[in-house]
Amino acid sequence: MFSIIIPTWNNLPYLQLCIKSILKNSQYSHQIIVHVNDGSDGTLEWVRSQGLDYTYTQKNVGVCIAVNMMRTKVNTDYILYLNDDMYVLPGWDTGLVNEIKSLPDKMFYLSSTMIQPKLKLSSCIHADYGSSVEIFQEERLLEEYMNYDMNDWQGSTWPPSLVHRDIWDTVGGYSIELSPGMYSDPDFTAKLWQIGVRYLKGLANSRVYHFETKSTERIQKNDGSSQFLLKWGITNSTFRRCFSQVGDTFDISKVGCVDFHLLHQRKLRCRLKALWLVMTRYTRIFTIF
Repeated sequence: MFSIIIPTWNNLPYLQLCIKSILKNSQYSHQIIVHVNDGSDGTLEWVRSQGLDYTYTQKNVGVCIAVNMMRTKVNTDYILYLNDDMYVLPGWDTGLVNEIKSLPDKMFYLSSTMIQPKLKLSSCIHADYGSSVEIFQEERLLEEYMNYDMNDWQGSTWPPSLVHRDIWDTVGGYSIELSPGMYSDPDFTAKLWQIGVRYLKGLANSRVYHFETKSTERIQKNDGSSQFLLKWGITNSTFRRCFSQVGDTFDISKVGCVDFHLLHQRKLRCRLKALWLVMTRYTRIFTIF
């Protein structure tokens, strides 16, 4: 049904648990594609031994290049981007499939709802079933994961995220100038908005457990916040508040609505911040020479 793309970087225990959950808890059959960054922990050998589709680079190239490489292996109509430190829960794919069937066209971007132990977000369920594989309370989670009240929410942005491959190709996948990947998720959403995708929805009945940032803790991050501002002319927070409305309870009447009043209030501040960034960056360049 889906082509599930999973970038990984020497995170084998989490990747194994992630794929185990897909095979165990999915209603439908899915293509699984892994991008192995480095793989010196045995990931490459394990992926090969499982007969999974994969791409490979000898060093860590980050998520943007990785997901674009995995696109070359996709053989279904739908691309679902999943982090390697996620555990999908029963019904996760049924909710997404039913939503797709209810829609008139492919102009959508959908997300599952994350359950996570640390970070509290309006689009997530905050509940602790372990912050590592070693202390993961799998059985308790499987018994309780639907006990938490949650509404469908607006603003699909981050994984697990699902898009039709034609829409992916229209925007050119993820932007590699944001490698290794900070702010690449909202940037992808902004690119979808630019081509007219307005149905950005998170589903409460599609749930995954997220251990949270097991790879991003180890990388040297790009300055995604500044890159987003200089590329789009507004801050990521302005895009979220005025356009995608991430985390708000889903309301079909608000799909595609823009808060122009707030956008007008924030526009000058965004432009001044962008100007300051440009000036300080050029100052650094001239100082070097």
